[in-house]
Amino acid sequence: MTEQNEPKIYKGLAGVLADYTAVSKVMPETNSLTYRGYPVQDLVENCSYEEVTYLLWNGELPTAEQLAEHNAAGRSYRELDPGLVAAVHSLPETCHPMDVVRTAVSYLGTKDPELFTPDSDHIRLVGHHLQAQLPMAIALDIRRRAGKGVIAPDPDKGVAENFLTMVFGTEEGSPAADPEDIRAFEQSLILYAEHSFNASTFTARVITSTRSDAYSAITGAVGALKGPLHGGANEFVMHAMAEIDDPAKAADWVNARLDAKDLIMGFGHRVYKRGDSRVPSMEKAFRELARRHDQEKWVEMYENMQEAMDARTGIKPNLDFPAGPAYHILGFPTDFFTPIFVVARLAGWTAHIVEQFENNSLIRPLSAYNGPEQRAVADADR
Repeated sequence: MTEQNEPKIYKGLAGVLADYTAVSKVMPETNSLTYRGYPVQDLVENCSYEEVTYLLWNGELPTAEQLAEHNAAGRSYRELDPGLVAAVHSLPETCHPMDVVRTAVSYLGTKDPELFTPDSDHIRLVGHHLQAQLPMAIALDIRRRAGKGVIAPDPDKGVAENFLTMVFGTEEGSPAADPEDIRAFEQSLILYAEHSFNASTFTARVITSTRSDAYSAITGAVGALKGPLHGGANEFVMHAMAEIDDPAKAADWVNARLDAKDLIMGFGHRVYKRGDSRVPSMEKAFRELARRHDQEKWVEMYENMQEAMDARTGIKPNLDFPAGPAYHILGFPTDFFTPIFVVARLAGWTAHIVEQFENNSLIRPLSAYNGPEQRAVADADR
């Protein structure tokens, strides 16, 4: 092939517009991530996670009556499935928690009487089902690895409070978290809820485009989110901070990694050119958590790492950088940070699956072949 006819390859599909979406957008003029037109920093300050989920699934913020109906529908699925409990306990405690989440989604999909997606309303029902069941599966996995018993879900609590209760509550019913911690955690769920055609969302849309079912699409999305270049980054942020341990050593650690040309998780983003617009909201929540829990060591380390990275590269933090230590302060085991991301991103995945289903075209890109030319087996040296 001549240089003139050489195809243009967009590695990682960088810069490729694959389709339209009305779910979210990063606004270049304001550098703001918007959900259905609302800036996420505005939603974080004024809305619950359930209100944001309704917005993503239906296009508008709910009235009080619509929100009550939405909550009732989702909470109706909050009943521990004995088969799911058995499935979680059957898995090795040495496996990554995201493997448990992936298995849980597949298991729950086997209980759906609809073998393929009949309509958009069914996709939203799947979203409700998973938003109820997956937090319970994750909480069960955290507790079984710690040798603790199951805490039953509470249909009267919001998603954030119910999850914190199932993870950190006691069987005697003592409070699991104070209202400020619950709100900080809920804000993280809102910030993680949606982010356009990211790797896991695009995976879900590709699977949906084949007319497969929503459980299959979300199982694939979970697999994509596990990767450290996508959702798994928040875990690696905290692993790095734990390795450094001393804020005074943070700058040297960053410089040593940069000298070795190692990738430092929690910095940079393909979409944002002037810094991740979600960071200020999460950083505010993280700083407040650290202050209330007397763990400001992590704030000092955060600042020192950020300053060292900025001085050497000018690369800004992304959402994972403040979210990792925030989840640590709340008490979550580090390996469960990405499963928590799943709980949040279910809102966005469901919205995109609906959108793909309603205006579908099979996603099937071309490739440029660069292997051997056609040849005969008879000519092989064997």
